[in-house]
Amino acid sequence: MPFDHNDHYHRLLLRQVPRDCRTALDVGCGTGRFSRRLARLGIAVDAIDPSKEAIAEARALSGRNAGEQSPRFHHADATEHELPKAHYDFISCLASIHHMPFDTVAALRDALAPGGVLVILGCYPEKTRLDWAWSLAAVPVNAVARPAVAVKDRLHPAATGRQRVKAPVRQPIMPLAQIRREAAVLLPGCSIRRLLFWRYLLTFRGGGA
Repeated sequence: MPFDHNDHYHRLLLRQVPRDCRTALDVGCGTGRFSRRLARLGIAVDAIDPSKEAIAEARALSGRNAGEQSPRFHHADATEHELPKAHYDFISCLASIHHMPFDTVAALRDALAPGGVLVILGCYPEKTRLDWAWSLAAVPVNAVARPAVAVKDRLHPAATGRQRVKAPVRQPIMPLAQIRREAAVLLPGCSIRRLLFWRYLLTFRGGGA
């Protein structure tokens, strides 16, 4: 079924974009759906992903809309790619931080311009009773949302723009409690909010604004 849990939270993430944002970085961009949404706001977007296939598809999909500002897609691994210091007003990382060491967030932190915002839509495994309670709460909502999105796709296939290339899947292993502890050290002052659909939202604002 076509319901994408990450796409569901795009609007929430876009609300975290700071005013007068000029530059953004999308880490683990996949086929670039969120990157293109940022670019449509008039933001200069760099988008990176370690998958050559995903980047090729992202470029092809972006080339379909002539006249629109397109992200700059780069085949790169965030754990090895040297990011410019204090450069980006907004950095996003959607369901990809669990594909890399968590301390990669330190490099993302250092790439933020003064007052810039880092948002991570992350995944976590169910380890505690509270985790399982949230998981159970998501099941009926998920069951309703999937067929609803399927109907929308059938009625408006061009609008949904389903991609042919799928991002690699890796199960998260770091529990949410550990994520909170490590984030408190690497991203002091950050907030972490538990979401439905087995996700959390981490928000961090860089200093010096």
